[in-house]
Amino acid sequence: MLEGIKVIEMATYIAAPGAGGILADWGADVIKIEPLSGCPMRYTMKNVGADHLKGSPIFDLDNRGKKGIALNTATPEGVEAVKRLVKDADVFLTNVRPGGLERSGLDYAALSAINPRLVYATVSGYGLEGAERDRPGFDIAAFWARSGLGYLQHVKGGEPTTLRTGIGDHTTSMATVSGILAALVERQRTGKGRLVEASLLRTGVYAAGSDMAVQLKFGKLGSTKSRHEAVQPLSNFFKTKGGEWFAIVPRQGTVDWTAICKIIGKPELETDPRFADPKSRRANAAELVDILDAAFGEHDLAYWRPLLDKEDVIWSPLMRPADVVNDPQTIATGAFVDVPEQDGSGTYRAPASPIRFHGADDGPKGPSPALGQHTLDVLRAAGYSDADIEKLKEAKAIA
Repeated sequence: MLEGIKVIEMATYIAAPGAGGILADWGADVIKIEPLSGCPMRYTMKNVGADHLKGSPIFDLDNRGKKGIALNTATPEGVEAVKRLVKDADVFLTNVRPGGLERSGLDYAALSAINPRLVYATVSGYGLEGAERDRPGFDIAAFWARSGLGYLQHVKGGEPTTLRTGIGDHTTSMATVSGILAALVERQRTGKGRLVEASLLRTGVYAAGSDMAVQLKFGKLGSTKSRHEAVQPLSNFFKTKGGEWFAIVPRQGTVDWTAICKIIGKPELETDPRFADPKSRRANAAELVDILDAAFGEHDLAYWRPLLDKEDVIWSPLMRPADVVNDPQTIATGAFVDVPEQDGSGTYRAPASPIRFHGADDGPKGPSPALGQHTLDVLRAAGYSDADIEKLKEAKAIA
């Protein structure tokens, strides 16, 4: 879908490269600029002591199908190389902090003067304005802790929990892609590019938007309760005899309460005054959860699955990633794709980008690049002669 769109990505870690990775899957020509030492995510397996494992799946996910060049943008020659690449680009994508971009002359004002059609997408922890705009921010800090999401997700009285790798980053990647595509659509009409600003903090606030809307409108918000204190005790996780957990998400009204009473073989609970309506069930939540725990604990999930489905209850097993990768329905959604190995020895499975375009080539266009793999090819395509390239090496702008 994005064939002919040229993207210059000057970014490390996950959120911005994740956006570039989605664009690359969808056909854009993405040129990734890394420092001479490489993106730190290249070395994630080594950093956790897993030197025996091949490659970095975390880096590969966000960088497959890109052309990779290594530039020292701390040199004037490196900065000039970026500007030359931007002259005919459609998109510039970066997560360098705003102050650093301004000092190096790679901010929006500078690059849009070179290429007025440029869509300039910046991804930061805390945005482009305000006293903290240059504060470094990974997703656990800016997206999770600062946005209120982390507070919302910890049970009242318990300790906060951290966020798994890249969840806030990849949420921000998707948001960034949507902003880039909107700006490209606008450019078709106006002929001009624009600044697209994404931040981990703002994306986190939107991800918590339902609760945040209540907070803003009414000035207060209920805390996250334990299973036995749930406002809607039926909306809960339950454990089976086999140790499997599953979630039930009841609809409004009484239809699912009636169904659950039938499923567990206790129709008398439906009219029990302790549980006869939502208010009563909330007042007696602990007692009701104990009853449901005992009932669901009598059989394994294979027993409950057809009964829940027969009554059209909204439910789902709590699945381990080790099970998800072999789940037939997950596979049917196209959630996994085959990616070429860098050495051409075959393919390996990896997560797909988040949207399927039926009938289109919306998957990986190649492996992630080795550090600096395409530096010379890209520079020559930008008009650098062999003599120019030697000067860049002498200036330590390239390796």
